[in-house]
Amino acid sequence: MYTGPRHRTATGSAIFWGGLICGAMDITAAFVVYGFFGAKPLRILQGIAAGLLGKQAFDGGTATAILGLACHFFIAFSAATVFVLASRWLRFLVQHSNVSGVLYGPMVYFFMNRVVVPLSRAGKYPFSLKMMLIGVAIHIVCVGLPIAIATRRHSTL
Repeated sequence: MYTGPRHRTATGSAIFWGGLICGAMDITAAFVVYGFFGAKPLRILQGIAAGLLGKQAFDGGTATAILGLACHFFIAFSAATVFVLASRWLRFLVQHSNVSGVLYGPMVYFFMNRVVVPLSRAGKYPFSLKMMLIGVAIHIVCVGLPIAIATRRHSTL
């Protein structure tokens, strides 16, 4: 596989745009959906920071909200990086980016909820089928598809 300057630039662009768009769309969806249920953006972002800090995150004001936003975008860029790097070996991911994105979103959702969150210091919440279905739908539209489309757009195929 050729890894000259153009290939590295395309990889970086795909990760950058995929992570940025995914992160922006996903946090916006969280604000809208959880806002509908009464949650405020500051509290949502502190909830993300709670993955690192535990319950103290909710006492940290704007500082822990900013940490939560940084963590959120770190996760978004990580998800984009995994997909982009996998697409360099599995060309199907680029050639069929819409299908790949629709499949990748739920994979990210379940990885986050079954691996990352249980290993974090975030509080535990009871299972809700309704919230799971909303979360999967958000991850299809706001995570999987933007990452897959950005990867296709910046592919060196």
